[in-house]
Amino acid sequence: MTHLSADELQRYKRHLVLREVGGAGQQRLKAARVLVIGAGGLGSPILLYLAAAGVGTIAVIDDDTVSLSNLQRQIVHDTASIGVAKVESAQATLARINPHVVVEPISARLTASNALGLIAQYDIVVDGSDNFATRYLVSDACCLAKRTLVFAAVGPFDGHITTLKPHLTAKDGVRYPTYRCLFPHAPPPGTVANCSEVGVLGASVGVLGTLAAVEIIKEILEIGDSLAGRLLIYDGLGGRFETVNIGWDPDNPLTGTNPTIQDLAIHGG
Repeated sequence: MTHLSADELQRYKRHLVLREVGGAGQQRLKAARVLVIGAGGLGSPILLYLAAAGVGTIAVIDDDTVSLSNLQRQIVHDTASIGVAKVESAQATLARINPHVVVEPISARLTASNALGLIAQYDIVVDGSDNFATRYLVSDACCLAKRTLVFAAVGPFDGHITTLKPHLTAKDGVRYPTYRCLFPHAPPPGTVANCSEVGVLGASVGVLGTLAAVEIIKEILEIGDSLAGRLLIYDGLGGRFETVNIGWDPDNPLTGTNPTIQDLAIHGG
């Protein structure tokens, strides 16, 4: 069992008095290894809250540098970090928040050639990327590596989040869905505008990132009701949350009855 120092016992005091966490749960958080895809708008609150919660090892992969236009929503960075690699900026911020957490910065792009080897090193993955190609790659790789994936995406004032663990089955014996069950095909190029074109409310990104952090911690501690098999939808302008059930698609090419995806070759090199 992972030992908690006197400083950590004081730091995590509000966790330790939670019946669902306690000392054993905090030790599980300290022993956990989480991979965060992206150190941007979604990755920022995820990284901050995982570090504050005492998740022992947090890896973050991103190949970008901090720009001034990032700071409206990417709160793990600050003005002094402009021009610095995002993973290095995030590492410095998390070290200030919690020196007990090990941060592993990976200044690279996730690709078909490195995804499986990288993901296999961690217990759980969270996808905060901003493009469909990466989302399909991460989801396929997590499925093949049998790793639970928390996935979130945002729009200008809205977003959605789910937990994907298709390597496991629900209580009814049916496999949990994959990202491909939810979105069988990526939209044609140019049909979905990105935030640089339509804008995004920074605080709404924070809502989805914070929800993702909650779901990661729940999965590590094995508490509450998982979002596996459910999609949580957030409407910021309407001030509403809605949850819809999502199921396994027997026709999906990854885990369907006649799967055609056996590796990551479909994603190129």
